Amino acid sequence: MYYTDFEVQVSKIKNLPLPGTSSHYKMAPQIRIDELEKLKSKKPNPRKAGVVALFYPDEKQLTNLLLILRNTYPGIHSNQVGLPGGKAEKGDKDLLDTALREAHEEVGVEPGDVKIIRPLSEIYIPPSNFDVQPYIGLYNKRKPFVKEIKEVNELVEVPLMDFMDDSRMITQILSTSYAESIEVPAFKLMGYTVWGATAMMLSEIKELFKQVL
Repeated sequence: MYYTDFEVQVSKIKNLPLPGTSSHYKMAPQIRIDELEKLKSKKPNPRKAGVVALFYPDEKQLTNLLLILRNTYPGIHSNQVGLPGGKAEKGDKDLLDTALREAHEEVGVEPGDVKIIRPLSEIYIPPSNFDVQPYIGLYNKRKPFVKEIKEVNELVEVPLMDFMDDSRMITQILSTSYAESIEVPAFKLMGYTVWGATAMMLSEIKELFKQVL
């Protein structure tokens, strides 16, 4: 879809009800769903984070989504594909400020160049004890992305048509931080397996988009 058409259509999601948990659970293994259900009433004091799903025009003016492959490091989310963003810091005004600050640090996007369409449903990540607030943003002023080499291994630029293609939704046997060799729902995008909390967030975005695109 051409970006100019996408920009007009996507604005219609602003007033739609968020699918929330129902869309998240479509991309979660049963073991994670069971854990999240148990934690609903007794969630530990979580850390806070913000991420942003950036949609932008490529050189052909077609709509893309930006994901990042994180570097290998000692941590739960090492070498995983995710959305730009990260943990809140004391100087952040709110979690939107967090998401935009982190996106600037990780991929060089100026906060003032991002038009936020809306926040999505917050999602809790038990292994790292984070509550993550995602946002959908438009990056109209296409400038070259600049990856932060200490944090970002690769930029994963996903055509909208691939993201919306249901055949890109798969199941794969993975070993995670909480279980060995389990069947995990995932997206297969640009050769990468996108699973876990990122896949759950993308599932909600996709459900919203299906209503307007």
